[in-house]
Amino acid sequence: MQVTRDPAAPPQGGRRAQVSIILPVYNAECWLDECLESVLQQDFDGTMELSVFNDASKDKSMSVIEKWKVTLEESGIFVVIGGHDSPSPRGVGYSKNQAIAQSSGSYLCFLDSDDVMAPQRVRLQLEAALQHPQSIIGCQVRREPPNSTERYTRWINQLSSDQLLTQVFTSNGPTVIMPTWFCSRAWFLHVGLFDEGGQGVPEDLLFFYEHLRKGGGVCRVDQSLLLYRYHPLAATHSVLEATIWARRVHFLEERVLAHWTAFTIWNAGRQGRRLYRSLGAASRGKVAAFCDVDENKIRKGFYCYEDSEERPKPRVPILHFQAAKPPFILCVKLDLTGGVFENNLRSLHLREGRDFVHFS
Repeated sequence: MQVTRDPAAPPQGGRRAQVSIILPVYNAECWLDECLESVLQQDFDGTMELSVFNDASKDKSMSVIEKWKVTLEESGIFVVIGGHDSPSPRGVGYSKNQAIAQSSGSYLCFLDSDDVMAPQRVRLQLEAALQHPQSIIGCQVRREPPNSTERYTRWINQLSSDQLLTQVFTSNGPTVIMPTWFCSRAWFLHVGLFDEGGQGVPEDLLFFYEHLRKGGGVCRVDQSLLLYRYHPLAATHSVLEATIWARRVHFLEERVLAHWTAFTIWNAGRQGRRLYRSLGAASRGKVAAFCDVDENKIRKGFYCYEDSEERPKPRVPILHFQAAKPPFILCVKLDLTGGVFENNLRSLHLREGRDFVHFS
């Protein structure tokens, strides 16, 4: 079976739900029972449907889905199923787009087939979406296994409302993670579809960046509404770090560096120098200095970009952070210095988003 409908087209048969749960599936047999049980257990009393798109699964995913279709529809949750049986999957972006195209809901609730929703998820996120019609709504999560990504999970759950916009350049990706997204269909179509490049393409990050370009907001329901699994088969592991890095640098230059006349890179070590080398010529020319606390680096006095084609080769000063001038691009990982870096940053009384942004 194959779905190729326009996501903006009216639903077939005049059917329209208030909320569509968007569920792409690929070889998810071992998780689907728990996932679909969580759909059944939603305490939302409006009209809801489940839109499943099977991306050429080779296991028994379709049998599980067909079994649950009966149970869900008996409880009033309409189920629409699409998919294809090509030799190879076409990727998460394609599957999400197809699941949206065959759905009818005015609001879209994204769900990964290996995750589990809390019963109040749809109800609470819809309430937030009604208040913030041009926002992606996220939520806090509970990680499974609990100790698998402790720093990342803490970051997901503890960002302030301001940091949901100021920390969009970090290596952690979108400040509200994709399996927690909830938004209106109208806003989704305004932003555009997911990239369908397939395996290795960070379709959620690309959509998130385009969402921000269009003036979209980011909100989070501060309750744990999703069990977010970590396992080796997760699609996110197929995206190369170098791909993410290049996209992040480009977005940083576009959204921040284009508006700064000069800035300091906080970290004269490997990560800071990598950022400097990755910048375009115009952005590199705005780097006034590196700053650090390492006396050996500071004593050297400068960083020489040996691979530069410029003559003379650029020599960028290395200063103690107290002698450097904002704004700063922070290339220091948080939560790794026992609070020393965070205390140093606080001592300068800077404003996040105006005087510094995180790129760690």
